[in-house]
Order: sequence, then structure tokens, then C-alpha cells
Amino acid sequence: MAEAIYNVLHTTIQTVYPKYYPKEVVDFFCHHHSKEHILDGIASGNMGVLTEDNVIVGTGCFDGNHITGVYVLPFCQKQGCGSQILDILESKIMQNHSVSVLDASLPAACLYEHRGYRTVGHGIMELENDVKLVYEIMEKKLR
Repeated sequence: MAEAIYNVLHTTIQTVYPKYYPKEVVDFFCHHHSKEHILDGIASGNMGVLTEDNVIVGTGCFDGNHITGVYVLPFCQKQGCGSQILDILESKIMQNHSVSVLDASLPAACLYEHRGYRTVGHGIMELENDVKLVYEIMEKKLR
């Protein structure tokens, strides 16, 4: 399962992110989503997958009330897969929290806005070659 999740993450990052970000940001996300990171997510019990015809096409993970990742293979995007993943993550979070928070990448910010998330701040991460990764910090009241 870890290999299939790795494939979803890296295929999505390498296909979608170059349209929005410089190479250093794409490399950062690929490095961040290592096989070890994925195994930790699986072990936490807070990572799940979305399948179609027994093939993993998306994945999502959370920690406390923080959604830490939602990824859907490019050919399955804009078909409701991301919303299905978010429905499950939000229902899990709602068991213990009234607010969900996430750090939104540029390609995903619209999806989150459509789901009721509002920008509450902006984060900046300094990467190599003076490249900055800018992202939106978003939250949604769940109850």
C-alpha cells in the first residue's frame, strides 16, 4: 500500500505542481513525501486512501485537527475525489474538534474554498536558491 500511496503523491506533485511552483518547491514536496513519511502516516492510523476498481487514486491524512495532505491522481481530479477524501477526514476530525485547519497549496486552495474553508493567514517557507514556498493557512468550522 505504501508504494501505491507514494505513486499517488509523486505523480500528482510532479504533474500538477510545476504549473504553479518553481522546481525547488516541487523537489521539496517530493522529498517531504518520502516512503518513510508515508509509512509513518499509515502507522498513525490517520492516513486513508480512495480507490476506484481496486486502484488507489487518492489519499488523505490528518493529525489532530490539521489536515496534512489530500492528493488525487491528475486523471481523477475534478470528479469529486478530493471532496470524498475531505468528507472522511472532516468526519474523523469532528469527533474531537470543532475546527479543521490546513495549509493549502496553490492548486488546492479553490477546492478548499468551495468546501467552506477560509484563509486565516499565509505561511512562507524559505527553500534553497532563495525560493520561497508561499501557502494559505485555512480553517473551517465543523460544528
